[in-house]
Amino acid sequence: MSDLHPTLLFLHGFGESREVWTDFTRGFPDEYRLLTLNLLGHGTNVHDIRDYSMEAQARYVAEQLRQKNVEKALLVCHSMGGYVALAFAERYPEMVAGLVLFHSTALPDPDEKKANRNKNMDFVRRNGVEKFMESFIRPLFAPVNRERLLERREFLEDIGKATPQETVLGALQAMRDRPDRTHVLRNARFPVLFIVGKEDVAVSVESILPQLALPAQSHALLLSNVGHLGYFEEPEVTCRAVVDFAGGVFS
Repeated sequence: MSDLHPTLLFLHGFGESREVWTDFTRGFPDEYRLLTLNLLGHGTNVHDIRDYSMEAQARYVAEQLRQKNVEKALLVCHSMGGYVALAFAERYPEMVAGLVLFHSTALPDPDEKKANRNKNMDFVRRNGVEKFMESFIRPLFAPVNRERLLERREFLEDIGKATPQETVLGALQAMRDRPDRTHVLRNARFPVLFIVGKEDVAVSVESILPQLALPAQSHALLLSNVGHLGYFEEPEVTCRAVVDFAGGVFS
């Protein structure tokens, strides 16, 4: 099947699940095979997880693709999913047809963000996952969208609150400790699309702009009034961008 239908693999972010892609992928052309995964510790994939590192997640992604007889895929990756995809591309470059970094970055956490990860871990240990998600999700939307998209916000909060505490702590630590992978972009033999929210408090425009010059073939979509959740904040525009990019990758 993978030979007849070009494959797109969607990787969700931290505290999310494959369900975040359900509405986003409805309008994709039938010519594509669309796969969504629950990353280790997320969604229903919560049993016997001992390693939450980006490298372990990448190995899991490779296993899943091989089981589905996919030799090469276009990876569409939100936030932490992008960190996983970059680790995957570093180890399995021959399996990457293209890469969409959807509010994600190849840079490691700077010291300030590492300190924030540690504070978040302490908060989760003291107060639990539910309290953490109640304060964590809201700022990811641009201010103009926080009340307008209240149902979407509550949807994400519910997914986040259902995430095991071990996963939340393990993923925060893994994101904190991930290395610089800008060399993956610099060495990429596949095209890369960056989707960037101008009001993203998690991955700033300023940090992404220098990365646009790294891949040999780079595309970018910069969006006003969008934070860290463009697949909810501007679904039509971002979906069209991914479909158009896929058309170029698989042409």
